[in-house]
Amino acid sequence: MEKLARDLKLSSRQIRRAIRQEFGVSPIELAQTQRLLLAKQLLAESNLPIIDVAYASGFASVRRFNALFQSHYRLTPSRMRRATGASQSTGRLQLTLGYRPPLAWDLLLGFLAGRATAGVEWTSERTYYRTASIGSHHGWIKVQPIVGRNALGVELATSLVPVLPEVLTRLKNLFDLSARPDAIATQLAAEPRMKSAVARLPGLRVPGAFDGFEMAVRAILGQRISVRGATTLAGRVAGSFGEVLDTPFPSLCRLAPTALRLASARESELTALGISAARAGCIKALAQAVASGQIDLQPGLDPESVIPALRELPGIGDWTAQVIAMRALRWPDAFPAGDLGLLRALGATSPRRLLDVAAAWRPWRAYAAMYIWQCQNLQEPQNALHQPENCHEPE
Repeated sequence: MEKLARDLKLSSRQIRRAIRQEFGVSPIELAQTQRLLLAKQLLAESNLPIIDVAYASGFASVRRFNALFQSHYRLTPSRMRRATGASQSTGRLQLTLGYRPPLAWDLLLGFLAGRATAGVEWTSERTYYRTASIGSHHGWIKVQPIVGRNALGVELATSLVPVLPEVLTRLKNLFDLSARPDAIATQLAAEPRMKSAVARLPGLRVPGAFDGFEMAVRAILGQRISVRGATTLAGRVAGSFGEVLDTPFPSLCRLAPTALRLASARESELTALGISAARAGCIKALAQAVASGQIDLQPGLDPESVIPALRELPGIGDWTAQVIAMRALRWPDAFPAGDLGLLRALGATSPRRLLDVAAAWRPWRAYAAMYIWQCQNLQEPQNALHQPENCHEPE
Protein backbone atom coordinates (compact mmCIF):
# COMPACT_ATOMS: atom_id res chain seq x y z
CA MET A 1 0.00 0.00 0.00
CA GLU A 2 2.79 2.44 0.87
CA LYS A 3 4.62 1.71 -2.39
CA LEU A 4 1.41 2.19 -4.37
CA ALA A 5 0.83 5.48 -2.57
CA ARG A 6 4.33 6.69 -3.45
CA ASP A 7 3.90 5.67 -7.09
CA LEU A 8 0.61 7.57 -7.34
CA LYS A 9 1.90 10.52 -5.29
CA LEU A 10 -0.91 10.09 -2.77
CA SER A 11 -1.07 9.13 0.87
CA SER A 12 -2.14 5.62 1.83
CA ARG A 13 -5.08 7.18 3.64
CA GLN A 14 -6.24 8.85 0.41
CA ILE A 15 -6.05 5.54 -1.43
CA ARG A 16 -8.01 3.72 1.25
CA ARG A 17 -10.68 6.42 1.22
CA ALA A 18 -10.93 6.39 -2.59
CA ILE A 19 -11.25 2.59 -2.74
CA ARG A 20 -13.90 2.63 -0.04
CA GLN A 21 -15.88 5.33 -1.88
CA GLU A 22 -15.59 3.60 -5.27
CA PHE A 23 -16.03 -0.07 -4.30
CA GLY A 24 -17.51 0.01 -0.82
CA VAL A 25 -14.78 -2.21 0.62
CA SER A 26 -11.30 -1.86 2.08
CA PRO A 27 -8.18 -2.36 -0.08
CA ILE A 28 -7.51 -5.78 1.48
CA GLU A 29 -11.11 -6.87 0.85
CA LEU A 30 -10.82 -5.73 -2.77
CA ALA A 31 -7.56 -7.66 -3.19
CA GLN A 32 -9.07 -10.77 -1.65
CA THR A 33 -12.06 -10.58 -3.98
CA GLN A 34 -9.80 -10.35 -7.02
CA ARG A 35 -7.79 -13.35 -5.82
CA LEU A 36 -10.94 -15.36 -5.24
CA LEU A 37 -12.29 -14.52 -8.69
CA LEU A 38 -9.06 -15.71 -10.29
CA ALA A 39 -9.08 -18.85 -8.15
CA LYS A 40 -12.66 -19.57 -9.22
CA GLN A 41 -11.66 -19.17 -12.86
CA LEU A 42 -8.70 -21.52 -12.44
CA LEU A 43 -10.85 -24.13 -10.74
CA ALA A 44 -13.42 -23.90 -13.53
CA GLU A 45 -11.09 -23.72 -16.53
CA SER A 46 -7.97 -25.69 -15.55
CA ASN A 47 -6.89 -28.91 -13.89
CA LEU A 48 -4.21 -27.27 -11.74
CA PRO A 49 -3.89 -28.89 -8.31
CA ILE A 50 -5.77 -26.88 -5.71
CA ILE A 51 -2.57 -25.95 -3.89
CA ASP A 52 -1.24 -24.46 -7.15
CA VAL A 53 -4.54 -22.63 -7.66
CA ALA A 54 -4.13 -21.03 -4.24
CA TYR A 55 -0.62 -19.78 -4.88
CA ALA A 56 -1.28 -18.78 -8.50
CA SER A 57 -4.20 -16.64 -7.30
CA GLY A 58 -1.96 -14.71 -4.94
CA PHE A 59 -2.63 -16.46 -1.62
CA ALA A 60 0.38 -17.11 0.60
CA SER A 61 -1.47 -19.75 2.65
CA VAL A 62 -3.58 -22.66 1.43
CA ARG A 63 -5.45 -22.68 4.75
CA ARG A 64 -6.36 -19.00 4.32
CA PHE A 65 -7.42 -19.68 0.72
CA ASN A 66 -9.73 -22.53 1.71
CA ALA A 67 -11.30 -20.52 4.53
CA LEU A 68 -11.96 -17.42 2.41
CA PHE A 69 -13.22 -19.45 -0.53
CA GLN A 70 -15.71 -21.36 1.59
CA SER A 71 -16.95 -18.24 3.39
CA HIS A 72 -17.38 -16.37 0.09
CA TYR A 73 -18.87 -19.09 -2.15
CA ARG A 74 -20.40 -21.44 0.47
CA LEU A 75 -18.54 -24.46 -0.90
CA THR A 76 -15.00 -25.75 -0.83
CA PRO A 77 -12.57 -25.42 -3.76
CA SER A 78 -12.59 -29.20 -4.25
CA ARG A 79 -16.40 -29.27 -4.54
CA MET A 80 -16.31 -26.53 -7.17
CA ARG A 81 -13.63 -28.44 -9.05
CA ARG A 82 -15.78 -31.59 -9.10
CA ALA A 83 -18.73 -29.56 -10.36
CA THR A 84 -16.80 -28.14 -13.32
CA GLY A 85 -14.74 -31.19 -14.24
CA ALA A 86 -12.01 -29.11 -15.91
CA SER A 87 -9.42 -30.99 -17.96
CA GLN A 88 -6.43 -29.67 -19.89
CA SER A 89 -3.25 -30.78 -21.58
CA THR A 90 -0.17 -31.28 -19.43
CA GLY A 91 2.41 -28.51 -19.61
CA ARG A 92 0.01 -25.76 -20.63
CA LEU A 93 -2.84 -23.79 -19.10
CA GLN A 94 -5.90 -22.39 -20.87
CA LEU A 95 -7.95 -19.44 -19.62
CA THR A 96 -10.23 -16.72 -20.99
CA LEU A 97 -10.08 -12.94 -20.79
CA GLY A 98 -13.31 -11.05 -21.32
CA TYR A 99 -13.76 -7.59 -22.83
CA ARG A 100 -16.48 -5.07 -23.57
CA PRO A 101 -17.50 -5.39 -27.23
CA PRO A 102 -16.81 -4.50 -29.92
CA LEU A 103 -13.14 -5.35 -30.33
CA ALA A 104 -11.34 -4.62 -33.62
CA TRP A 105 -9.09 -7.67 -33.20
CA ASP A 106 -7.80 -7.79 -36.76
CA LEU A 107 -6.63 -4.17 -36.65
CA LEU A 108 -5.07 -4.68 -33.23
CA LEU A 109 -3.28 -7.83 -34.36
CA GLY A 110 -2.18 -6.16 -37.59
CA PHE A 111 -0.57 -3.32 -35.65
CA LEU A 112 1.30 -5.76 -33.42
CA ALA A 113 2.24 -8.02 -36.34
CA GLY A 114 3.96 -5.18 -38.17
CA ARG A 115 6.05 -4.49 -35.08
CA ALA A 116 6.60 -8.07 -33.87
CA THR A 117 10.17 -8.69 -32.70
CA ALA A 118 11.62 -11.81 -34.34
CA GLY A 119 12.14 -14.61 -31.83
CA VAL A 120 10.10 -12.82 -29.15
CA GLU A 121 6.74 -12.33 -30.91
CA TRP A 122 4.93 -14.04 -33.76
CA THR A 123 1.51 -13.80 -35.39
CA SER A 124 -0.28 -16.41 -37.46
CA GLU A 125 -3.72 -15.92 -38.97
CA ARG A 126 -5.72 -14.41 -36.08
CA THR A 127 -3.39 -15.54 -33.30
CA TYR A 128 -0.70 -13.76 -31.31
CA TYR A 129 2.24 -15.60 -29.74
CA ARG A 130 5.07 -14.35 -27.56
CA THR A 131 7.67 -15.33 -25.00
CA ALA A 132 7.42 -13.95 -21.48
CA SER A 133 9.76 -13.39 -18.58
CA ILE A 134 8.65 -12.18 -15.15
CA GLY A 135 11.27 -12.45 -12.45
CA SER A 136 12.77 -15.91 -12.64
CA HIS A 137 9.76 -17.37 -14.49
CA HIS A 138 9.98 -17.79 -18.27
CA GLY A 139 7.56 -19.23 -20.77
CA TRP A 140 5.36 -18.66 -23.79
CA ILE A 141 1.85 -17.30 -24.40
CA LYS A 142 -0.70 -17.78 -27.17
CA VAL A 143 -3.79 -15.55 -27.55
CA GLN A 144 -6.68 -15.71 -30.01
CA PRO A 145 -10.34 -14.63 -30.12
CA ILE A 146 -13.02 -17.13 -29.13
CA VAL A 147 -15.71 -17.40 -31.80
CA GLY A 148 -19.14 -16.38 -30.56
CA ARG A 149 -17.90 -14.90 -27.27
CA ASN A 150 -16.65 -11.52 -26.13
CA ALA A 151 -13.47 -13.10 -24.86
CA LEU A 152 -9.94 -14.03 -25.84
CA GLY A 153 -8.59 -17.51 -25.32
CA VAL A 154 -5.24 -17.54 -23.56
CA GLU A 155 -2.92 -20.53 -23.58
CA LEU A 156 0.36 -20.38 -21.68
CA ALA A 157 3.16 -22.53 -20.38
CA THR A 158 2.60 -23.81 -16.84
CA SER A 159 6.03 -22.39 -15.96
CA LEU A 160 4.26 -19.00 -15.80
CA VAL A 161 1.60 -20.15 -13.32
CA PRO A 162 3.46 -18.73 -10.27
CA VAL A 163 3.17 -15.25 -11.81
CA LEU A 164 -0.24 -15.78 -13.41
CA PRO A 165 -1.97 -12.64 -12.03
CA GLU A 166 0.74 -10.43 -13.49
CA VAL A 167 0.70 -12.30 -16.81
CA LEU A 168 -3.05 -11.76 -17.16
CA THR A 169 -2.75 -8.09 -16.18
CA ARG A 170 -0.04 -7.57 -18.77
CA LEU A 171 -2.16 -9.21 -21.45
CA LYS A 172 -5.10 -6.98 -20.56
CA ASN A 173 -2.79 -3.98 -20.97
CA LEU A 174 -1.33 -5.26 -24.23
CA PHE A 175 -4.73 -5.76 -25.84
CA ASP A 176 -6.45 -2.83 -24.07
CA LEU A 177 -9.17 -5.13 -22.73
CA SER A 178 -10.30 -2.72 -20.00
CA ALA A 179 -11.34 -0.07 -22.54
CA ARG A 180 -14.89 1.29 -22.71
CA PRO A 181 -15.40 1.47 -26.50
CA ASP A 182 -18.92 2.86 -26.10
CA ALA A 183 -17.82 5.84 -23.99
CA ILE A 184 -14.76 6.51 -26.15
CA ALA A 185 -16.69 6.34 -29.43
CA THR A 186 -19.51 8.53 -28.15
CA GLN A 187 -17.20 11.39 -27.23
CA LEU A 188 -14.92 11.18 -30.26
CA ALA A 189 -17.78 10.85 -32.75
CA ALA A 190 -19.28 14.09 -31.43
CA GLU A 191 -16.35 15.95 -33.06
CA PRO A 192 -16.88 16.29 -36.85
CA ARG A 193 -13.30 15.38 -37.77
CA MET A 194 -13.56 12.02 -36.01
CA LYS A 195 -17.14 11.00 -36.76
CA SER A 196 -16.50 9.00 -39.94
CA ALA A 197 -13.36 7.31 -38.54
CA VAL A 198 -15.21 6.14 -35.43
CA ALA A 199 -18.07 4.77 -37.53
CA ARG A 200 -15.64 3.03 -39.87
CA LEU A 201 -13.57 1.31 -37.16
CA PRO A 202 -15.82 0.16 -34.28
CA GLY A 203 -14.03 -1.24 -31.25
CA LEU A 204 -10.62 0.19 -32.08
CA ARG A 205 -8.11 -0.23 -29.26
CA VAL A 206 -4.79 1.41 -28.40
CA PRO A 207 -2.21 -1.41 -28.42
CA GLY A 208 -0.39 -1.50 -25.12
CA ALA A 209 2.75 -3.32 -24.05
CA PHE A 210 3.46 -6.62 -22.36
CA ASP A 211 6.62 -5.03 -20.98
CA GLY A 212 7.12 -1.27 -20.79
CA PHE A 213 10.88 -1.30 -21.29
CA GLU A 214 10.63 -3.65 -24.26
CA MET A 215 8.11 -1.32 -25.90
CA ALA A 216 10.16 1.79 -25.13
CA VAL A 217 13.23 0.33 -26.85
CA ARG A 218 11.07 -0.45 -29.88
CA ALA A 219 9.84 3.17 -29.93
CA ILE A 220 13.42 4.47 -29.92
CA LEU A 221 14.38 2.13 -32.74
CA GLY A 222 11.43 3.52 -34.73
CA GLN A 223 12.74 7.07 -34.77
CA ARG A 224 13.31 8.39 -38.30
CA ILE A 225 13.13 4.98 -40.01
CA SER A 226 10.32 2.83 -41.39
CA VAL A 227 8.22 0.46 -39.33
CA ARG A 228 9.74 -2.48 -41.19
CA GLY A 229 13.27 -1.21 -40.65
CA ALA A 230 12.73 -0.67 -36.94
CA THR A 231 11.22 -4.15 -36.60
CA THR A 232 14.29 -5.65 -38.28
CA LEU A 233 16.57 -3.85 -35.82
CA ALA A 234 14.45 -5.01 -32.86
CA GLY A 235 14.93 -8.61 -34.01
CA ARG A 236 18.69 -8.11 -34.16
CA VAL A 237 18.75 -6.66 -30.65
CA ALA A 238 16.73 -9.61 -29.31
CA GLY A 239 18.96 -12.08 -31.16
CA SER A 240 22.10 -10.53 -29.66
CA PHE A 241 20.96 -9.69 -26.13
CA GLY A 242 17.87 -11.81 -25.43
CA GLU A 243 18.13 -15.06 -23.51
CA VAL A 244 17.49 -18.25 -25.49
CA LEU A 245 14.23 -20.03 -24.64
CA ASP A 246 12.88 -23.40 -25.81
CA THR A 247 9.19 -23.34 -26.78
CA PRO A 248 6.82 -25.57 -28.80
CA PHE A 249 6.86 -22.90 -31.52
CA PRO A 250 9.95 -22.59 -33.74
CA SER A 251 9.32 -18.87 -34.27
CA LEU A 252 9.55 -18.21 -30.52
CA CYS A 253 13.08 -18.73 -29.27
CA ARG A 254 14.19 -15.59 -27.39
CA LEU A 255 13.20 -13.57 -24.36
CA ALA A 256 13.10 -9.80 -24.79
CA PRO A 257 16.37 -8.21 -23.61
CA THR A 258 16.14 -6.86 -20.07
CA ALA A 259 17.05 -3.34 -19.00
CA LEU A 260 19.91 -4.75 -16.92
CA ARG A 261 21.37 -6.60 -19.94
CA LEU A 262 21.20 -3.59 -22.28
CA ALA A 263 22.51 -1.26 -19.56
CA SER A 264 25.70 -3.33 -19.49
CA ALA A 265 26.03 -3.49 -23.29
CA ARG A 266 28.66 -1.43 -25.07
CA GLU A 267 27.38 1.12 -27.54
CA SER A 268 29.66 -0.43 -30.16
CA GLU A 269 27.73 -3.71 -29.77
CA LEU A 270 24.51 -1.88 -30.63
CA THR A 271 25.91 0.11 -33.54
CA ALA A 272 27.30 -3.14 -34.98
CA LEU A 273 23.67 -4.21 -35.45
CA GLY A 274 22.98 -1.23 -37.73
CA ILE A 275 21.63 1.10 -35.04
CA SER A 276 22.80 4.70 -35.30
CA ALA A 277 25.17 5.97 -32.62
CA ALA A 278 22.52 8.41 -31.37
CA ARG A 279 19.91 5.66 -30.99
CA ALA A 280 22.42 3.31 -29.36
CA GLY A 281 23.28 5.94 -26.77
CA CYS A 282 19.60 6.62 -26.17
CA ILE A 283 18.79 2.91 -25.64
CA LYS A 284 21.70 2.53 -23.23
CA ALA A 285 20.69 5.64 -21.26
CA LEU A 286 17.09 4.40 -21.00
CA ALA A 287 18.25 0.93 -19.94
CA GLN A 288 20.44 2.39 -17.20
CA ALA A 289 17.60 4.62 -15.95
CA VAL A 290 15.13 1.72 -15.82
CA ALA A 291 17.60 -0.76 -14.32
CA SER A 292 18.52 1.69 -11.55
CA GLY A 293 14.88 2.50 -10.77
CA GLN A 294 15.25 6.13 -11.86
CA ILE A 295 12.46 5.62 -14.41
CA ASP A 296 9.54 3.22 -13.97
CA LEU A 297 7.42 2.29 -16.99
CA GLN A 298 4.61 0.48 -15.19
CA PRO A 299 1.02 1.15 -16.37
CA GLY A 300 -0.92 3.62 -14.29
CA LEU A 301 1.98 5.74 -13.11
CA ASP A 302 1.64 9.52 -13.30
CA PRO A 303 2.53 10.45 -16.90
CA GLU A 304 3.16 14.05 -15.88
CA SER A 305 6.21 12.86 -13.94
CA VAL A 306 7.37 10.04 -16.24
CA ILE A 307 7.25 12.02 -19.50
CA PRO A 308 9.60 14.81 -18.30
CA ALA A 309 11.99 12.15 -16.96
CA LEU A 310 12.01 10.42 -20.34
CA ARG A 311 12.62 13.68 -22.18
CA GLU A 312 15.69 14.35 -20.06
CA LEU A 313 17.37 11.33 -21.62
CA PRO A 314 19.51 11.99 -24.72
CA GLY A 315 17.62 11.27 -27.92
CA ILE A 316 14.09 11.16 -26.50
CA GLY A 317 11.81 13.97 -27.56
CA ASP A 318 8.11 14.54 -27.12
CA TRP A 319 7.03 12.04 -29.82
CA THR A 320 8.80 9.09 -28.24
CA ALA A 321 7.80 10.09 -24.71
CA GLN A 322 4.13 10.43 -25.69
CA VAL A 323 4.08 7.08 -27.53
CA ILE A 324 5.64 5.40 -24.49
CA ALA A 325 3.01 7.06 -22.29
CA MET A 326 0.29 5.90 -24.69
CA ARG A 327 1.35 2.27 -24.87
CA ALA A 328 3.50 1.46 -21.81
CA LEU A 329 1.89 3.72 -19.21
CA ARG A 330 -1.59 3.17 -20.69
CA TRP A 331 -2.40 6.89 -20.59
CA PRO A 332 -5.53 7.36 -22.71
CA ASP A 333 -4.85 11.08 -23.18
CA ALA A 334 -1.29 10.76 -24.52
CA PHE A 335 -0.91 12.56 -27.82
CA PRO A 336 2.23 12.84 -30.02
CA ALA A 337 1.43 16.24 -31.49
CA GLY A 338 4.67 16.25 -33.49
CA ASP A 339 3.70 13.19 -35.53
CA LEU A 340 3.86 13.95 -39.25
CA GLY A 341 0.96 11.64 -40.06
CA LEU A 342 -1.34 13.41 -37.61
CA LEU A 343 -0.24 16.85 -38.80
CA ARG A 344 -0.91 15.98 -42.44
CA ALA A 345 -4.22 14.21 -41.79
CA LEU A 346 -5.63 17.20 -39.92
CA GLY A 347 -4.00 19.91 -42.03
CA ALA A 348 -2.30 21.40 -38.97
CA THR A 349 0.68 23.67 -39.58
CA SER A 350 2.37 23.03 -36.23
CA PRO A 351 2.20 20.75 -33.17
CA ARG A 352 0.75 23.64 -31.17
CA ARG A 353 -2.07 24.03 -33.68
CA LEU A 354 -2.67 20.28 -33.61
CA LEU A 355 -2.98 20.36 -29.83
CA ASP A 356 -5.67 23.02 -30.18
CA VAL A 357 -7.59 20.76 -32.56
CA ALA A 358 -7.15 17.74 -30.30
CA ALA A 359 -8.46 19.50 -27.19
CA ALA A 360 -11.99 18.36 -28.07
CA TRP A 361 -10.89 14.72 -27.87
CA ARG A 362 -9.69 14.77 -24.27
CA PRO A 363 -9.37 12.52 -22.31
CA TRP A 364 -9.24 10.08 -25.27
CA ARG A 365 -6.58 11.69 -27.48
CA ALA A 366 -4.57 8.46 -27.69
CA TYR A 367 -7.59 6.74 -29.26
CA ALA A 368 -8.09 9.65 -31.65
CA ALA A 369 -4.47 9.31 -32.80
CA MET A 370 -4.96 5.57 -33.33
CA TYR A 371 -8.11 6.16 -35.37
CA ILE A 372 -6.23 8.57 -37.64
CA TRP A 373 -3.22 6.28 -38.07
CA GLN A 374 -5.38 3.25 -38.83
CA CYS A 375 -7.45 5.17 -41.37
CA GLN A 376 -4.24 6.24 -43.09
CA ASN A 377 -3.03 2.63 -43.21
CA LEU A 378 -6.35 1.44 -44.63
CA GLN A 379 -6.09 4.03 -47.39
CA GLU A 380 -2.52 3.00 -48.30
CA PRO A 381 -2.00 -0.51 -46.89
CA GLN A 382 0.91 -1.25 -49.23
CA ASN A 383 2.94 1.61 -47.76
CA ALA A 384 2.12 1.16 -44.07
CA LEU A 385 5.28 -0.75 -43.16
CA HIS A 386 7.54 1.50 -45.21
CA GLN A 387 6.42 4.82 -43.75
CA PRO A 388 8.57 6.39 -41.02
CA GLU A 389 7.02 6.15 -37.58
CA ASN A 390 7.93 9.81 -36.95
CA CYS A 391 10.35 12.48 -38.08
CA HIS A 392 10.47 14.83 -35.15
CA GLU A 393 12.96 13.36 -32.67
CA PRO A 394 16.41 14.82 -32.07
CA GLU A 395 19.50 13.11 -33.44
